[in-house]
Amino acid sequence: MRNLFAEFFGTFWLVFGGCGSALFAAGYPELGIGFAGVALAFGLTVVTMAYAVGHISGGHFNPAVSLGLWAGGRFDSKDLLPYIVAQCIGAIAAAGVLFLILSGKAGFAIDNTKAGAFASNGYDAFSPDGYSLLSAFSIEFVLTMFFLLIILGTTDKFANSKFAGLAIGLALVLIHLISIPVTNTSVNPARSLSQAIFTGGEPLMQLWLFWVAPIAGAIAGGFIYKSSLQTTSA
Repeated sequence: MRNLFAEFFGTFWLVFGGCGSALFAAGYPELGIGFAGVALAFGLTVVTMAYAVGHISGGHFNPAVSLGLWAGGRFDSKDLLPYIVAQCIGAIAAAGVLFLILSGKAGFAIDNTKAGAFASNGYDAFSPDGYSLLSAFSIEFVLTMFFLLIILGTTDKFANSKFAGLAIGLALVLIHLISIPVTNTSVNPARSLSQAIFTGGEPLMQLWLFWVAPIAGAIAGGFIYKSSLQTTSA
């Protein structure tokens, strides 16, 4: 249960901090943090929770990461479903708190006809810059694959793992800097689920891509690392 609570709180913090920065601060007149600020916020959530609870649960905070670690031989299949459930509940709880806070502002309403509504992900008309389904799938697959390669590499038993949390967090910053204009960045099915539930409409209908592409990319990354890059001796 300690592991599951760690995954719950870690994923809650990722969604609350990352999506919260997009909702509260990114578009603030003149002083808004913009794409770069949101990217940094997502990275900081992972860095802080990796060091806070990573030693308890492994610090996945993402169903795709759990599946990628399983593919890489670093995670037991019997723990997959409990971890994914805990991650999704944590993400949805964070989105609920964000909704509660935003509802306290006069005139607040989620316009689910616009790209990025309530920090949701999307493609075609619901991509921030109008990218197609193929573009969205490709970037989510590739970035999640590399995310897993970084996670597996920095946590390899022969690597200097003291800085793994920092490297992984910085990788997530880079991932967001690349892909916010394309999909509003997922690489995390739980993060996409939580925002789509509250947004509804077409963003909820497009949610399937933000489960399929990150999971496929993560599993590919896990298998690639295990078969081609994993260190077998000092």
